[in-house]
Amino acid sequence: MKNNQTTERLLDASREIWAGYLNHPFVRGIADGSLAVNKFRFYLLQDYLYLFDYAKVFAQGVVKSREPEIMRTYASYVASILNGEMEIHRGYMARLGITETQAESVKPSLSNQSYTAYMRAVAAEEGPAEIMAAVLSCAISYEYIAKWIVKNYPDAENHDFYGEWVRGYASESYAAENQRLIALMERLSADYTEVQLQRLTDIFVACSRYEAMFWDMAWNEAM
Repeated sequence: MKNNQTTERLLDASREIWAGYLNHPFVRGIADGSLAVNKFRFYLLQDYLYLFDYAKVFAQGVVKSREPEIMRTYASYVASILNGEMEIHRGYMARLGITETQAESVKPSLSNQSYTAYMRAVAAEEGPAEIMAAVLSCAISYEYIAKWIVKNYPDAENHDFYGEWVRGYASESYAAENQRLIALMERLSADYTEVQLQRLTDIFVACSRYEAMFWDMAWNEAM
């Protein structure tokens, strides 16, 4: 990512927050396989709900973009989230005996609502680059976490229960999709002023903090 100046700026501003992800007991529990299934179940259902709003933020990227290529990119991620990333969730739901109807009837936690409301407000009020800043933290932090787990807990990928989660987010296909997002971030912000770049940074840092809150919510099973 060395040539990705905007993305590097966003990451540099969030390093301390992201370091906290790796020390979080929820993440460590996935890494060493010790996480209580009830905590993962709570997380899974909240994340399932989150992804619907996450997809809506990408959909706003279609609405706000003028270039057909950028519209197609945003649209492809709406489909990828609803039909791709959610497959990890649906696989676990099947193993836990949770139907999609049951999952969709779950109420979002306050942290979940706050996070998605913030992203959707950015998407409603601002432009394509700001939308990308809002969604990028979630996308690439999961790759960051999963690859750290694989590096430091070599058996994690083969865990009977959590291995599927680790493999999904550490996969080369997931990383390739993130590289597309990073490339779009760079393209959309290429001519941005310092003031505009700082706004992107503020959005990315806020969403990184919301990611930390999401892990706290999952660990504490807090509504």
